[in-house]
Amino acid sequence: MTMIGAQAANALFLDARSHNGWQDTPVSDEELQAAYDVAKWGATSMNCQPMRLVFLRSLEAKEKLKPALMPGNVDKAMSAPVVAIVAHDLRFHDRLADLFPHNPAAGAMFASNDGLAAATAFRNGSLQGAYFIMALRAIGLDVGPMSGFDPQQVDAAFFAGTSLRSNFLLGIGHGDSSRLFERLPRLSFEESTRTL
Repeated sequence: MTMIGAQAANALFLDARSHNGWQDTPVSDEELQAAYDVAKWGATSMNCQPMRLVFLRSLEAKEKLKPALMPGNVDKAMSAPVVAIVAHDLRFHDRLADLFPHNPAAGAMFASNDGLAAATAFRNGSLQGAYFIMALRAIGLDVGPMSGFDPQQVDAAFFAGTSLRSNFLLGIGHGDSSRLFERLPRLSFEESTRTL
């Protein structure tokens, strides 16, 4: 490794794991903000930045989430110090005049095309969610991403009457290594790529 170094590559990818259980160690607001302040610099198309985060700490907030969870994710979510709802704003384009100032009219193409707006929000919000995972790992926290939930239920419970839509959930804390599964295989370069 010569670019970012082996230590960074290990922390972000090679040694990092998706956690299912958590130590009883709190996660501070300052840590969440520090991770966000790194992740926000990740690239999005037209600097659109559609990701929105809702952090659930309290038992009351997690109980509101619980009915939407698949059974295998209930303990993982309820025991996490923080669960983030990683969402995206379908009206992200309302901020494009500020975020993409060299083309103040850029938002108009999304305002007149709901399909384009939804696809752009989902794609770029997903990118930002991945950046946030890397940033959390970079500051020393562990994560447990979850897609096993009913997004319609989450949206009804947390985003009713808004333009926000849930994408995935993210347990955040200090992982309990004794609860890890065996490392799962990955596709090889040859299996997952082709060059034309």
